[in-house]
Amino acid sequence: MFGKTPRTTRREAGILPSQEIEGLIRNGKIRSPVEISDDQIQPASLDLRLAEKAHRVVASFLPSDDSLIGPKIRDLQLEEIDLNQPTVLQPGSVYIARVVEFLDLPPDMGGKANPKSTTGRLDLFTRLLTEHQPTFEVVPNGYSGELYVEIFPRTFPVVVKTGTKLNQLRFFRGDTQSSDEQLRKLAQKRPIVFENGGSPNKPVIRQGLRVSLDLSSNDEVVAYKAKKTNIPIDLSKLAAYSVAEFWEPLSAQALKGKLVLKPDEFYLLASKEKIGVPPDCAAEMESYDPSIGEFTVHYAGFFDPGFGFGDNGEVKGTNAVLEVRAHELPILLEDGREVGRLIYYKMAERPDKIYGAGIGSSYQQQRLALPKQFKIPAIANPSLLASTHI
Repeated sequence: MFGKTPRTTRREAGILPSQEIEGLIRNGKIRSPVEISDDQIQPASLDLRLAEKAHRVVASFLPSDDSLIGPKIRDLQLEEIDLNQPTVLQPGSVYIARVVEFLDLPPDMGGKANPKSTTGRLDLFTRLLTEHQPTFEVVPNGYSGELYVEIFPRTFPVVVKTGTKLNQLRFFRGDTQSSDEQLRKLAQKRPIVFENGGSPNKPVIRQGLRVSLDLSSNDEVVAYKAKKTNIPIDLSKLAAYSVAEFWEPLSAQALKGKLVLKPDEFYLLASKEKIGVPPDCAAEMESYDPSIGEFTVHYAGFFDPGFGFGDNGEVKGTNAVLEVRAHELPILLEDGREVGRLIYYKMAERPDKIYGAGIGSSYQQQRLALPKQFKIPAIANPSLLASTHI
């Protein structure tokens, strides 16, 4: 299935690259009754597929060291759903589904999951569950067994089926996180923040790379606010849906540098910084930092090697699209406000696959890109766009 062999047998600490993930599949450490396709293997992660059944349950639950997922599902189940047929998952309902892939990891290897970018941009909240593990999204070292995903649509009804890919799993050995000192050294060697014209910019590094909000760009649209709708979005379709039915565009001219986040509303915003992740690194946006504000910044927080950078620095940065929700109270955001931090991680080895058009990556040249299910919008008059400012 995968013809290449890893270039080295060294067991370096770091996030595993695409070629080592292929090796795990060949060696039976990642298994599946349905062949794992090459397009599931990303530069530093594996896309996971929904299996044949989902379960609508009464509520989410907190996993624990002694809990098994199957009995919990049986205790909480309201409905069993056959995913062999396309199925609508409704906002406000909680679902749990097994994924197709199984793991049998070696003792020195664990994993961490994230929603895929498109999943996050659809306000589709997902979390990975494993047996005997008290933490969502974490696969402990040496884990052997099934994987489950909790699914909670928050804004849009979505259509899924067996094989739908909602989340991704990266694998690691040892300590992978870069310290601020290491990140500064990286930034001295290779730019990781760029201006709009492509010139390197000085990064603000403090417990990671600090990221700020852009509400004053010359682009016509600087934010999108999700609309409430009963129209389901089929995740298997590309460029199929009209933006106007699902999103309210907000222009810099209308906002005048200020945006009030309203509780129970979902927004897509962009970073002011154009970010680069060199191929020997990966990065993750902190999804919630109480020191920054009472709002969630990013559901799908993983940035692959080569994001905004390419193979050899030919891409001069890419804006981060931020999936944002206020928590309990309205929050005023202003242009240039710090809204998150990007944590960089070292790769165990440079991946054979690099994020970009060559492997079908959807968002390498994004500014404020909507999920790939939507047609590319064309907006002629920004003065007609909605205003949500004070």
